[in-house]
Amino acid sequence: MTHVPRILALAGSTREASYNKKLVKTAAAGARKAGAEVTLVDLRDFALPLFDEDLETRHGLPPAARQLKDLMLAHQGFLISAPEYNSSITALLKNAIDWASRPVPGEANLACFVDKAAALMSASPGALGGLRGLVHVRSILGNIGVLVIPDQVAVMRAHEAFHADGTLKDERQRAGVEALGEKLARLLARLHVQAT
Repeated sequence: MTHVPRILALAGSTREASYNKKLVKTAAAGARKAGAEVTLVDLRDFALPLFDEDLETRHGLPPAARQLKDLMLAHQGFLISAPEYNSSITALLKNAIDWASRPVPGEANLACFVDKAAALMSASPGALGGLRGLVHVRSILGNIGVLVIPDQVAVMRAHEAFHADGTLKDERQRAGVEALGEKLARLLARLHVQAT
């Protein structure tokens, strides 16, 4: 791999013991094994108000939104572990996407998203592992210019799936999540080489 892909990894949950935070760390480990540089962030660290265009008009982009946008601009791909709330995307993740999508002077429209690639995963105590929410995340990202790879992982019965240290109990499942991270890293490396 001649190009080192830069990947931003995050979960759409604020909960400290979030299953999705544990899951995305596993995928990040796989991406690192494939040679990627991975930055793991916690959306809880970004004090984003609910998206409000009047607030934006009066005060501009909130500092936390600017910080998140700068991180997204500096990375070519995203590993996103998205919890399912009421069969859809979490408000936290949607709000982060909404703020990051806002144009600023001198910046291309949707600069954080266009020509980027993403891999999706989810973990849920339910029997579907969060699959219904991933449909919405995939649709949103695809509509704003992100290439979302077809492979995805959904971990069902997440409350039973992890060891106390945050690792997955099932070795095949752990290998599959790591493989998802590796796949994104290798895709980004190939895309970058072809673009240069």
